[in-house]
Amino acid sequence: MKKEIVDFVKNYRGMGLFLVLMIVFRSSFADWNTVPSGSMQPTIVEGDRILVNKLAYDLKIPLTHTSVYDFAEPQRGDIVIFDSHVLDMKLVKRLIGLPGDVVALRDNRLIVNGVEAQYSNVEHLADGIVAQETFGGVSHRIKLAPSGISRYSSYGPVTVPDGQYLMLGDNRDNSEDSRFIGFVPRAEIVGRTERVVLSFNYDNYYLPRKDRFFHTL
Repeated sequence: MKKEIVDFVKNYRGMGLFLVLMIVFRSSFADWNTVPSGSMQPTIVEGDRILVNKLAYDLKIPLTHTSVYDFAEPQRGDIVIFDSHVLDMKLVKRLIGLPGDVVALRDNRLIVNGVEAQYSNVEHLADGIVAQETFGGVSHRIKLAPSGISRYSSYGPVTVPDGQYLMLGDNRDNSEDSRFIGFVPRAEIVGRTERVVLSFNYDNYYLPRKDRFFHTL
């Protein structure tokens, strides 16, 4: 029995080492996550596989949320991945409020520290309204309900506590974000995404979307 165990270890130690290194790499350096919901439409769509830079902000001990070295702080407008303790799942949202910011939504118009975001290129589509939201030099597309107003379209004002952040989905009327789960502690933030690696169309036999290969967010 002992000889069989030794032979097994010898034969598969290379594979074991590879698996350990892969786990460490995906835990602390970079990973790819599938996006199952539409909470970040139109920026990210269902079926996207996004590249997650886990060294964007800090270096963590593998398989933990313990940071051993800080590279940078999350910035407003970043698309961040975090492990939500409230929902017990990984979420992808846009960082809107920094510590100390006063944030509000009034009929889906974002207001940060008393300054209202600017909106342009408004499109009325069959399934909702899409517009360009610009604030503090950061510009991105958002999606609203067809009416432009829902029970989620007004929120706050709230002050973001120290060491925490306020997150919103780009699909403002269809996102479980800080309006529901509260502020996100710095320790829960896993990394940042800026690119789609590949994407599968759930409504078309899971065929790849060629136009989203290595698409920049």
